[in-house]
Amino acid sequence: MTTMSSSGRVGVREVARAAGVSTQTVSRVINGAASVRPETRDRVVAAMAELGYRVNNAARSLGTRTTRTIGVVASDADLYGPATAIAELEAAARRSGRWIATAYADAADPASVDAAAEHLLSQGVDGMILVAPHEPTMSAVERRVLDVPLVAMHGGEGAAAQTAGAALAVEHLAGLGHRRIARLGGARDWIEETARAAGFAAALEKTGLIVVAEWRGDWSARSGFGAAGDVAAAVAAEEGPTAIVVANDQMALGLIAGLSAAGLDVPGDVSIMGFDDNPDAAFYRPALTTIRLDIAGEARRCVAAALATVSDEPAAPAHLVVRSSTAAI
Repeated sequence: MTTMSSSGRVGVREVARAAGVSTQTVSRVINGAASVRPETRDRVVAAMAELGYRVNNAARSLGTRTTRTIGVVASDADLYGPATAIAELEAAARRSGRWIATAYADAADPASVDAAAEHLLSQGVDGMILVAPHEPTMSAVERRVLDVPLVAMHGGEGAAAQTAGAALAVEHLAGLGHRRIARLGGARDWIEETARAAGFAAALEKTGLIVVAEWRGDWSARSGFGAAGDVAAAVAAEEGPTAIVVANDQMALGLIAGLSAAGLDVPGDVSIMGFDDNPDAAFYRPALTTIRLDIAGEARRCVAAALATVSDEPAAPAHLVVRSSTAAI
């Protein structure tokens, strides 16, 4: 049985007793000391959660000038990529003895972006991470956030992984004998779209191919379905594409459904590549060949950067996941 402090609130002593460590160790975990072993830190954090211990950030910040909180400006959280990124950032922050405070913004509304950033800065966050993948949003926040570290999810090494993943998709299709490859891209001004389009173009150039056709969606399955009519007409045309690289799995799902409704077989008439490897991709019909990114690792590196530390974890490369939506020509 846990004994409460005399004030009725769980204190450091109760956490130390539950975790089987000293009160000094608990204090070091709370203050983010690097000398605490990871397994000990995890045990203390678990005890804090179980006992409902709440760190008094306001009181601590008076002495340490830190709130142990990382701000996250997020948009489009209904899409798989941003939603997964936020969940992984929460987990990575918790392992570091921190928490995240998330402010959601409408990327199409600059005032909304400004308000989200200002709200987090007013809380005294120790760093800021953007899960707002639009380039204008990133620029707007960069102009406002000047006094704490600012990191963009899928920026830097993350963007390089996106580019490499798109190149992998083209190389996979070229290896199956496809020479007429088209692309269904995502919304303009997204960091992911820019990186994935660059990887697609570079891989085509490397293999001596040119893009046969290109369409654009808004990342949703609905937009993939909406593009299916134009894609079907192109596939049926002489010298039309035999394979389509789609910028994310959700659009690929819609495209496959639309092509099926138009009487085309995937991959018999055209191969389809996705990107993201969302949890449902293996259950599409046909199961979707796609590119998997290390979102959890990217989240850990972003948290480290937002805390002005350096992660010693190398970036995991993009990974090709071959299923049945692609086939040799």
